[in-house]
Amino acid sequence: MVGETEERLREQGRSYVVGRARYDSNPRGVLIGEERGLLKLLFAVPGRHVLGVHIIGEQACELIAPGLIALMMGAIIDTFIDACFNYPTLSDLYKYAAYDALGRLDHGETSGASPEGGG
Repeated sequence: MVGETEERLREQGRSYVVGRARYDSNPRGVLIGEERGLLKLLFAVPGRHVLGVHIIGEQACELIAPGLIALMMGAIIDTFIDACFNYPTLSDLYKYAAYDALGRLDHGETSGASPEGGG
């Protein structure tokens, strides 16, 4: 993992949204038989910039590098959606975790402090 955790964001009173993508829903994850892996992205609300990246599963130590770079450059949800990820690869999980976060934002599903509260 790189960046913040949900626990730390709650302690800080910051508002955030979580996006998740499961390995067993990813074509490459299915090909390699990974049934339990997960990539989780934490994004600020408002602002939509990445706050944390968490990966559990096959090749997590290699998959974390794009997350670290995104975190360092202040990437936003759209960065992951607009990026071209090779198919079929596990790195495509970033795109689908971003779509998940965007869907949660569209439905008002945020965590932590109130988005209006400036946390």
